[in-house]
Formats: sequence, structure tokens, C-alpha cells
Amino acid sequence: MNVVVFDLETTGLSPERDGIVEIGAVRVVDGRVEEDLRYETLVRPTNAAGEPMIIPWHAERVHGISNEMVRRAPTIEQVLPEFLDFVAGSPVVAHNIGFDGGFMRENARRLGLEWKPAAELCTVQLSRRAFPKERAHNLTVLADRLGLNFAPGGRHRSFGDVQVTAQAYLRLLEMLQVRA
Repeated sequence: MNVVVFDLETTGLSPERDGIVEIGAVRVVDGRVEEDLRYETLVRPTNAAGEPMIIPWHAERVHGISNEMVRRAPTIEQVLPEFLDFVAGSPVVAHNIGFDGGFMRENARRLGLEWKPAAELCTVQLSRRAFPKERAHNLTVLADRLGLNFAPGGRHRSFGDVQVTAQAYLRLLEMLQVRA
């Protein structure tokens, strides 16, 4: 299946109160991760009123994206139309699609745009099906389970997470087809 695998980094956990600080995505075409077909940008976060937001220290501690790094970055108002063009109605994949999809839906709604991928697929759910006896399904654990490695500095940065999520997606599909 041809899909767009994407990941967001944010200022917090609430799509209604927090902002997006980074978007990373890559296309998977005919079962291959196409690194040349990628989307990657920092985003200067704004609140629901379009006012600038500060990245809280606890969020920066997770992803390493500082206020200085996004000071000159485009806002979501500039970035989201481009990203929606990149997705172009394709099915999308994310690790915990409820989180990333929730931020996309809320930001699209806020800007009068539509988040309408052909389908939303979740590697957490695929991992639960492939490893039903395991309790942990976060991306680090899943990568270890599948023998995948993050690029140096890649964990908790959108494109680094996307690279591993795309590889995990393909491996999980293979595993689940064998069991079917």
C-alpha cells in the first residue's frame, strides 16, 4: 500500500491547547520507503488565537526543539496547506495515530482546512496485533523488538521517528500477513 508516514512534535499533549513545533513525513511507495519523497519542517507554534506560544521546558526536554530553533520557522498557517498537499488524500500512518491525527484535525479545523486522508493507520495497533502478549508498544520498544535503529539524534525528532515508523510499518505488515 502506498502511504504517507508522518510524525509531529508538539508543545504538549492537547490538540486544543498546544501547538505543533515540527512535522516530518515520508512516502512509502510499493512497499519501499522513499527517503527522497519527504516533508520536514520546524513550526513556530501558535495557540488557537494564532498568537505565538513558548515551548515549555518539559516539551523541549523530550524533543530537544528550543524556542530559538523555531523563532524564524514558518507558522502552522503557512505549513499546514503545504503538508496537506504532500499528503494529497493518501492513507497516513503514525505511531499512535490518535495523537498525531488529533493535532492535524484540530489545526485543519482551526484554519478552515480539511484533514481527510484516505485512511489513518496506526503502528501501535499493528504492534498490538503482531505482539499480543507484550504490554509495551511505544516506538523505542517496537524498534528494539524489530531490530530497527534510530539515526543519531533521531529519536523524538519528527523525521527520525518517521524513518523508524515507516520501517516498522512495513515489517509489521509482513508479520501479520504471515499469520493470516
